[in-house]
Amino acid sequence: MIFVFPGQGSQYVGMGKDLYSKFSVAKQVFDEVDDILNRKLSHVIFNGPIEELTDTENAQPAIMAVSIAVLRVLEHVFGKSLFIDYGVKYICGHSVGEYTALCAAKSLTLESTVKLLQVRSKAMGKASARCNGGMIALLGANLAEVEDILKSLRVSKVCEIANDNSSEQIVVSGVFEALEVLINALKNSSVKRVIKLQVSGPFHSSLMKPADQDVLEFLNNIEMVRPIVPLVSNVTAQAEDNAKNIKKLLAQQIVSKVRWREMVLYMIRHGARRCIEIGPNKVLSNLVKRIDQSMSVKNLESVDTVNEFFYEFSLLTA
Repeated sequence: MIFVFPGQGSQYVGMGKDLYSKFSVAKQVFDEVDDILNRKLSHVIFNGPIEELTDTENAQPAIMAVSIAVLRVLEHVFGKSLFIDYGVKYICGHSVGEYTALCAAKSLTLESTVKLLQVRSKAMGKASARCNGGMIALLGANLAEVEDILKSLRVSKVCEIANDNSSEQIVVSGVFEALEVLINALKNSSVKRVIKLQVSGPFHSSLMKPADQDVLEFLNNIEMVRPIVPLVSNVTAQAEDNAKNIKKLLAQQIVSKVRWREMVLYMIRHGARRCIEIGPNKVLSNLVKRIDQSMSVKNLESVDTVNEFFYEFSLLTA
C-alpha cells in the first residue's frame, strides 16, 4: 500500500469542513495551522472565495492542512498507526504534496511544515509576480511528443514541461505569451484538450528561480529526520530516506519537472498494488489509474470516505 498526497490545483472551497466539525483531532490541525500562521486560513478554506484560496500563499498550506487532518482522523478511527501496523510501503506527493508526505511520515513536524510552506509559497509567489505566467495541462499527448513540439517552437520566452503526469497528460509552465504560441502549435498534434490550471504561477520551471535557494536556505536551518517510510521523490522518481538529501531535492523540486508517471511506475515495480490518496479531490487517484488500470485506488477527503474506507478495510483484514 502507498499513501499519496495532492498538490496545488486540488483545492476547493469547503474542503475538510466536515472533518473539522466532527473530529477534534482534525480541528486541532486546522487550529494549529491558524495559530502558526497567525491568521484564519481555516476561514478561507471553508468559506472562500476560491480566488483567495487559489492564491499560492493560501493554497499550499491549505491543501497540506486538509491532508494532515484526514490522516489524523484515519489514525483516530483505526486506533493505531497506519504506517506501522498496515504496511505502508512508500509515501509521495505531487509538488506541495511532497511536503505533506514528509509531515505525515514524521520527517517534519506540523509546525516546521507550515513555516516551510510559508517560505516556499512566498518565494514562489514573488517569482511568479515577476514573469506573468501560468500552467496548462495537455490531455492526449505524451512526454516525447510535447518535448518535440517545444523544441520546434520559435519563442524567446520560457515554456517548459512542468509535470509528466501520465502517458496522456503533460503539464507545461511558461509565460502567457509563450503558452499561447504553444497552444496554436498543438492544432495538428494528438492533444485533445488544453486546460488552464488553477494555479497562480508557472511552477516547476526555471521561472521559479531564485525561490529554490530561498527554500534551501530555510531547510538548512530546520530539523528534518528520516521518514518512517521511504519518500519517492518528484525529482529522482526513486525512493529516498536520507534527510540531508531530501532537503536538497525539496529545493530542487521547485524548478524541476514533477516525474509523477515515473514515480508511480517505480512504486508498482517495487510491489505497490493499492494507492490511497489522502487529501482534497481525486486528481492523483485518477492519474494512478490511468498509469496502471490494475492498481486499486481510493481517495480519502471527507467523513464519508474515511468511514467507507474503514469499513472496507475491516472486511479485508477480518
